[in-house]
Amino acid sequence: MRALLILTVVAIAAPAFAHHSFAAEYDGEKPITLKGVVTKVEWENPHMHFYLNVTDEKGKVEEWKFEGFPPNMLVRQGWKRDVTLKMGDTITVFAWRARNGMNLAHSREITLADGKKILSGPPAGTGGGN
Repeated sequence: MRALLILTVVAIAAPAFAHHSFAAEYDGEKPITLKGVVTKVEWENPHMHFYLNVTDEKGKVEEWKFEGFPPNMLVRQGWKRDVTLKMGDTITVFAWRARNGMNLAHSREITLADGKKILSGPPAGTGGGN
C-alpha cells in the first residue's frame, strides 16, 4: 500500500518537475519576429506549442517551435481549438528566443493573415500562465 501511495505522489508531481521558468529557457533580451506557415498545433498542458515553417531570405525553410499559454488560458481569451490557429495558416509571431540557440521561442503575440493580433503568451519574464 505504501508503494502505491509513493507512486501516486510521484505521478502527480511529475508535471511540476518538468515545468520551467521563462528565464531558465528563454532570453527576454532577444525578441524575434518571424513569419511562416503553421505545420502543427499541440494543445497540451502545461503549455500549448505550435510549429512554423519559416523561409529565410535565401529560400531555405527552417522549422521553429513556439511555446504559448496553457490551453485553458487560450480558451478564456476566446481561442478555439482547431479554429483560431490551424495547419496551413500563414502568421507572424512576436516571441523571445531560447537561450540554447535552437529554433525555439516563447510566443507573445500572433498576427493572423487578416491582420488581427491575438495574445499567445505572457510578457517576457513574468511567468504568466505558470
